[in-house]
Amino acid sequence: MSDFFQNGVITTIPRLGARSVEEMEEELKKLSKRRNMVLILPALYSEFETEAMHNIIEELKHVNYLYRIVLGLDAATKEQFEEVKKIMSVIPTPVDVIWNDGPRVMALKAELDDAGFQSTDVKGKGLNVWMMMGYILSDSNAYAIALHDCDIVNYTREIPARLFYPIVHPAFDFEFNKGYYSRVTDKLHGRATRLFYTPLLKSLERNFGNSRYLDYMSSFRYGLSGEFAFIRSLARGIRISPTWGLEVSTLSEVYNNTSKKRICQSEIMESYEHKHQELGAEAGGGVAKMTKEIAETIFRIMSQSGVAFSGSKFNALLTTYFEESRRAIDQYSAISEVNGLKYNRKNELAAIETFTESLRLANEDFNKDPMGVPSLAAWTNVRSVLPNFTYRYNEAVKADNGE
Repeated sequence: MSDFFQNGVITTIPRLGARSVEEMEEELKKLSKRRNMVLILPALYSEFETEAMHNIIEELKHVNYLYRIVLGLDAATKEQFEEVKKIMSVIPTPVDVIWNDGPRVMALKAELDDAGFQSTDVKGKGLNVWMMMGYILSDSNAYAIALHDCDIVNYTREIPARLFYPIVHPAFDFEFNKGYYSRVTDKLHGRATRLFYTPLLKSLERNFGNSRYLDYMSSFRYGLSGEFAFIRSLARGIRISPTWGLEVSTLSEVYNNTSKKRICQSEIMESYEHKHQELGAEAGGGVAKMTKEIAETIFRIMSQSGVAFSGSKFNALLTTYFEESRRAIDQYSAISEVNGLKYNRKNELAAIETFTESLRLANEDFNKDPMGVPSLAAWTNVRSVLPNFTYRYNEAVKADNGE
C-alpha cells in the first residue's frame, strides 16, 4: 500500500504529486485575506550564529501570506536583542521579537509568579512557546498559529505552507496539524522516537491494555517533532509543559480539547535535518534527559486517567520495553541494509541502555513526586485571574521593539 494509507485515528496528509510550494503559497495568500496566519519561532541567541538560522531568514523573506512573525528570544543580552531585531528586519512580514530576558518581560513573569502561576522560572523551549502564545492571543485578528524550530539545516518555506494549509482552508475542519517527516541522511536519525518513544507506547499498550489515548498517540508518525499548527480558539485553552515533555503534553492537551476528526498530521518535507544532540548519560543531559522527561510526562498523563504505575507493573513495563526496543533494532537494521544506509548496532544498543536508565529514573522521580513540574496554565486561566495581563504584555513587547 502506498504512503496514502490511513492507519491511525487521525487524518494523515502525505506529500504526493508534484504540487509546487509557489502554487500552495498563492492559495494561502488568498486565504490570508480572511484568516490571518502567525508564525512563532522559539530561538536562542546562539542560533543566530548558525547557518541554519540565516537560511531560515532567507526563506522567510519570500513568504507573502503571513500576518505576523513572533520570535521568542532566549539567552540574549540587550545588545544581542538589538542585533536580532536588526537581522529579522530584512523579512517583509512584520516581526515582533520577544526579549524573554529583558526587564519588562521579566517583571511580567514575576507578576505571574505572584499570582500563583507556576513553572515560569523553568527556562527552555516550553516557556518560550507559552510566552509567545500569550503575546499573540492578545490579538483577536490572529486566526492560526504555526510553530517550528530554528535549527533546521535544510529548511524551506514549504514547512510553514504545509503546516498552515490544512487548518486555514475552508474546505476542511481541522483545528490542529502536526508536522512529520523522515530523519535520514546516510543513516537513520531520530533515536528518541525510533528507540524510545515508539517502543514505550507499544509497551504501555501491552501492559495496560488498548485505550483511545494510546491509539491516538500512536497515530502520529513523528510524535516528537517540534512543528505544529493550531487555530487560535484551540490554542487559548492549551496548557504547555516547560520541560522536554512539551510535544507529548501538547498532543495530550489537543486530545482533551478537541475531537480527533479535527486533528491531522502533514508531511511537511521529505527529510528533516537539524543539529544532533549528544546522547548524554544517566539522564543528566542531551537525549537522555529528554527521554526521561517524556516518560514522566506520559506517566503523569496516564495516571490522571486512573492508570496506576505500581512497582510490579513498572517492572513488567521495563522488561516489555527491553523486548520492544530490541525488536526495533532488528527492524531498523533491515531497513538500513536494504537501502544501503550505515547502521551501527553497537551504538543503537548503547542508546537503548541509556533510555532504559532514563525510564528507571523517570519512574523513581514520578513515584517521589507524581505531580512533577506543573504545566504552564492555559491562557484562558491567566486572563481569568489577570484580565488585562496579555494586553500589558503586548504593550511591553511593542515597547521593547520600539513601536
